[in-house]
Amino acid sequence: MKREHKAEMKARARNVVLKVAYDGTDYHGFQRQTPPIIAVQNILEEKLEVVFGDSIELAAAGRTDAGVHAYGQVVNFFTNGRIPVDRIVRAVNSLLPQDIVVVAAGEADFDFSARHSAKSKTYSYRIQQGEAPNPMTARYAWYIRRPLDLGAMREALNIILGTHDFSAFRASGGAPMSPVRTMYDVSLQEIGGGQLECRIHGSGFLYHMVRNIIGTLASVGLGYITPAGFQKILEGRDRTKAPATAPACGLFLDSVDYGSAFHF
Repeated sequence: MKREHKAEMKARARNVVLKVAYDGTDYHGFQRQTPPIIAVQNILEEKLEVVFGDSIELAAAGRTDAGVHAYGQVVNFFTNGRIPVDRIVRAVNSLLPQDIVVVAAGEADFDFSARHSAKSKTYSYRIQQGEAPNPMTARYAWYIRRPLDLGAMREALNIILGTHDFSAFRASGGAPMSPVRTMYDVSLQEIGGGQLECRIHGSGFLYHMVRNIIGTLASVGLGYITPAGFQKILEGRDRTKAPATAPACGLFLDSVDYGSAFHF
């Protein structure tokens, strides 16, 4: 942050933090876009400016891609607006479209950043199984007709636990950063209605990393790759050796953890 911009923000009285849920199907990702392209951030900032009577510039925990959803996206912004915290949720939601909802609101210390203060994130990914697609889950799950070998998928998924170089699951076009990440917990469960849910909790994630992992796990489940082959792909650190990226529709940003820095 430039010095003069940081000074301007500090002059504002409040650092407001929001937890936001959204259906990303009809938006070009979270990050602000130039109209006529519309992202979730465009809509949020527009409505927040009405409520706070102030110019709003959001910082977000993650820049979810087009079609990706969120239960627990976290954003923060600096403002002179005086609306009490306990009125923010209702006031903002009265202006937002139905596919974007402010779940909770709070205030944080000036140094808190939704992006930079994050300690870990949890993503989930849903796969719909069955002889025919389910129109009720088409916006929220990747449909795979053929039965998947869940045992083999779980064996492969456990390989990513711990600290690894995830270059094999990193798409080009992301911000330059270390490919080393730590995965704390993973799971693959049947959640009913023919749906599977994979959850991954880690210190951080690279561009398209979760979707690339899921695409490779699906290939394991279909028998195209063995768990040993999955490990070889991870250790090879070569994106071109891994299968295609899973569709955006099945991915959800579930939650962001800030340790003692902030919680709702």
